[in-house]
Amino acid sequence: MKPAKIAVICIAAVSAIGLALVVRAMGSPGGAPATTAVAAVEAPPMAKVLVAAKDLEPGKRLTDGDLAWKDWPVAEVNPVFITDGSVPIPGAAAPAAQAADAKPADSKAAAVKRAEDAAARVTRAATDMAGGGAKADYIGAVVREPILAGEPIVARKIVRAGDSGYMAAYLEPGMRAMAIRVTVETAAGGFILPGDRADVLLTREVKLANAVAGGESTRFVSATVMQNVKVLAIDQNTRAAEDAQAVVGATATLEVSGRDAEILALAKSEGELSLVLRSYADTAGPSGRTAAATRRSPDGAAAAGNVVRVYREGEAETVAVP
Repeated sequence: MKPAKIAVICIAAVSAIGLALVVRAMGSPGGAPATTAVAAVEAPPMAKVLVAAKDLEPGKRLTDGDLAWKDWPVAEVNPVFITDGSVPIPGAAAPAAQAADAKPADSKAAAVKRAEDAAARVTRAATDMAGGGAKADYIGAVVREPILAGEPIVARKIVRAGDSGYMAAYLEPGMRAMAIRVTVETAAGGFILPGDRADVLLTREVKLANAVAGGESTRFVSATVMQNVKVLAIDQNTRAAEDAQAVVGATATLEVSGRDAEILALAKSEGELSLVLRSYADTAGPSGRTAAATRRSPDGAAAAGNVVRVYREGEAETVAVP
């Protein structure tokens, strides 16, 4: 036998013996314990859900401090919860997206449309990140039902601006919403915005008896009938645009009490009403009807304190004093 063949056989034999020893060591209970691979327990995916940062009562207008993001397991997120959109929520896909997925992707136009939709989604996500996302969309909404601290915000418990029932939810308890006609001239040039405080000025024509000439004379008088009332809306806008410094509308909705609403309705029928903007530093005073408005009786005539009786040649004549 050639030496080369003998060398190959020896090497093969040594290799076989070594492999047998390794297999025996691995199977032997007295050998070194095999390393046990422990599968790492993966943490469940989490989504950020919008919750109440504190207890919220009905009628509360939401501010940034009333809302907070809370980590929530994706598997337990209800589709009615408000999320930041960073994690897909099962069952919360938009119907339009589902319909798009159901269509066959065999058209070039469909592919272009999907690409445009994807770009739009990226743009919306970037806008949300810059502007606060879904949280910013709910600032200014009004609480309709009690919400406990840590409880997820759901649509049925709040009313957002523009939704039906927003004004009724926004009104303070015991208050009423009443609209009056305004123009640019009677609304401080349009610089009265929703949320501002204003006085209501009545300008009317009165007839005064002229004792000397024996007839009547007319003149215009003005008086403040409401003071420091909240402006709820201009037309149907309850919030001014982000950069708006003035709002021009045909009506202004004011927040008044039930009795003040009666007096304001009477004042509307007597003459022209104007809104006078108040300073922010001047909004802590009393709100509602003034003493001049209180002295007026419901039938439109001046009350006893505003009537002067003039006696001439034995005959009494009533003169209304504004």
